[in-house]
Amino acid sequence: MNVPSLLDLRKFLAPETVFGAAAATLAGRHALNLGASRVLLVTDPGVRSQPWFEDIAHGLGEAGLVVELFDAVQENPRDDEVMRGAEAYRAAGCDAIVAVGGGSPMDCAKGIGIVCSNDRNVLEFEGVDNVDKPGPPLICVPTTAGSSADVSQFAIINDTTRKVKIAIVSKAMVPDVALIDPLLTLTMPPRLTANTGLDALTHAIEAYVSNAHGPITDLFALEATRLVAIHLPRVMEAPRDAEARAGMMLASLDAGLAFSNAILGAVHAMAHSLGGLLDLPHGLCNALLLDHVIDYNFDAAPDRYADIAVALDAKLPPDADDATRREAVLSAVRRLKATAGVTGGLGALGVRPEHLDGLVEFALHDPCMLTNPKLPTAEELRAVFLHAL
Repeated sequence: MNVPSLLDLRKFLAPETVFGAAAATLAGRHALNLGASRVLLVTDPGVRSQPWFEDIAHGLGEAGLVVELFDAVQENPRDDEVMRGAEAYRAAGCDAIVAVGGGSPMDCAKGIGIVCSNDRNVLEFEGVDNVDKPGPPLICVPTTAGSSADVSQFAIINDTTRKVKIAIVSKAMVPDVALIDPLLTLTMPPRLTANTGLDALTHAIEAYVSNAHGPITDLFALEATRLVAIHLPRVMEAPRDAEARAGMMLASLDAGLAFSNAILGAVHAMAHSLGGLLDLPHGLCNALLLDHVIDYNFDAAPDRYADIAVALDAKLPPDADDATRREAVLSAVRRLKATAGVTGGLGALGVRPEHLDGLVEFALHDPCMLTNPKLPTAEELRAVFLHAL
């Protein structure tokens, strides 16, 4: 991997961010600050059922805003859901969007916004910098600690015809405001806690070894890695520990700021392929793939992966050779996965060898593959998928 110079040009995008207890209650105030009068509230049925959701919706109304609810969002948001949301936005005469939920409602909300401002199908924005006009004001209230959609320039949407997840990457995708309230994550079930926590770890690691990393993203990526190592075991053991939940939310925020600007790598390219073809949970796919991709990538960035090992509290001697450093980072990641209860392989999710041709093809063309430390061949990527089965 080339060593970047501090003189290299880098840009860094981030939304206005409010972090802390009760941040979610500020959605109405921030919507008014952005000139909104009628907002589309985007969420999913699971989030809508939470006891705190009505407080957020009520707060928007108390601020004098007219609220149109759109909760027809599934895990892995689909192109048709985005288009129905855009119709709901137009029909209600909305002028802003508030998204409450995990990555799926937030990504759907991003898609709704650009569809309405550009009057095009969401699938036409696939790729990098293909959004001509930014969407209307967007406020994101994340309810999981991992997706980081509240601060990123990514939106991931399922193309239901091709059965592939598309990545829309543009500064127009960065929300205007992120209201990050750790208390909303106290109701997360253990499996979602584990999968999203390991998703945050994957964001941090892939951003740190990305060939587009820089000194600013490095700071956020390493700190996110350190925070996950400290707080993920604690929230698995004590789900109601508010401080530990806040630590995981901070890890997600830091990882999001890192990967939004340094982009990602093969883990996400492969996970997007799995999610599109087989409709599998994104965070879990990342978790199951992470150590296998590290093993494949290691020789392209051994010093960087050694830094990750240290951030995960591995005890590495200063003169450790590459074999020792490889084992240290792999062992540290695998220990954390085991602590979170994520074991086994992709085969347990229904992935079969006959799926590999399609999975490899889609993954090789995913934009995230461009910033992987090395570009795999189809056969190399097939081998990684096979190891992960």
